[in-house]
Amino acid sequence: MESGKEIQELNRNLYPAVEPYSTGFLKVSDIHTIYWEQSGNPNGHPVVFLHGGPGGGTSPSNRTFFDPEFYRIILFDQRGAGKSTPHACLEENTTWDLIDDIEKLREHLEISEWQVFGGSWGSTLALAYSQSHPDKVTGLVLRGIFLLRKKEIDWFYEGGAAAIYPDAWEPFRDLIPENERESFVTAYHKRLNSNDLETQCAAARAWTKWEMMTAHLLPNDDNIKRGDDDNFSLAFARIENHYFVNKGFLPSDSFLLDNIDKIRHINTTIVQGRYDVCCPMMSAWDLHKAFPEADFKVVSDAGHSANEPGIAAELVAANEKLKNLLKN
Repeated sequence: MESGKEIQELNRNLYPAVEPYSTGFLKVSDIHTIYWEQSGNPNGHPVVFLHGGPGGGTSPSNRTFFDPEFYRIILFDQRGAGKSTPHACLEENTTWDLIDDIEKLREHLEISEWQVFGGSWGSTLALAYSQSHPDKVTGLVLRGIFLLRKKEIDWFYEGGAAAIYPDAWEPFRDLIPENERESFVTAYHKRLNSNDLETQCAAARAWTKWEMMTAHLLPNDDNIKRGDDDNFSLAFARIENHYFVNKGFLPSDSFLLDNIDKIRHINTTIVQGRYDVCCPMMSAWDLHKAFPEADFKVVSDAGHSANEPGIAAELVAANEKLKNLLKN
């Protein structure tokens, strides 16, 4: 365990907003082109930010978890998300495609190895990427752990979380006729892939609002309003649902836990909100038990979002700890 002195010395405040010093688009397949950006110190230690969703895209606030004087901060929008094109495209869009894209981006930016930071679906992708390329990862910061197991998807989409948020659940549930409610993920898949754009958009808004209404311990109106943005919600809902219908394209339910031995040597911090309804703490706990070498930080007054004060503080501190290790 760390001493109280060490904990006190780590900065826990978000860094000031910075603008990218370079941006670009990288063609990663015949179909897909991904948006990327770099900010902070061009000669600093590289860190790649893996956004959630899948389908969520990046936002400028994602840069503020990192010291811009020390880190070369790399953000990119995963296939079909954010500024990447084609928008909301599900073709050639799997976990393994995204892992290949991360490697293509690393090589494109001429980076030999980098720190990896990911929350929610980003934690899933960070684990899968680091298990595939352990020699390229200098450190891991993982938040709101999601291991893409059936019980996690069932908890959030098939009625478990409805016990806590029945008011938010009912609009999500009521979009689907009673005779199709044996699997909401399947029923939404049908609508999100409808030939009718308004059917797609209505399903996308309902899917996205359900997640946005449950992502914070205390309701966040700005977050909830994202569900009204058809451009955002279409990519978010279609891509998320596509991954969940396909079980994350992972070969087994326990795949990420089964392969932990490949990354045990990597300095890792796990940050988890105690009252995370989207990715409940059972998953972070299972990861902690499988990977006891990793620092395990439970934030007692937080839900799922990285932007909640207690979680943001632990994420900054985790990056500061890795920064100090790299400096020394």
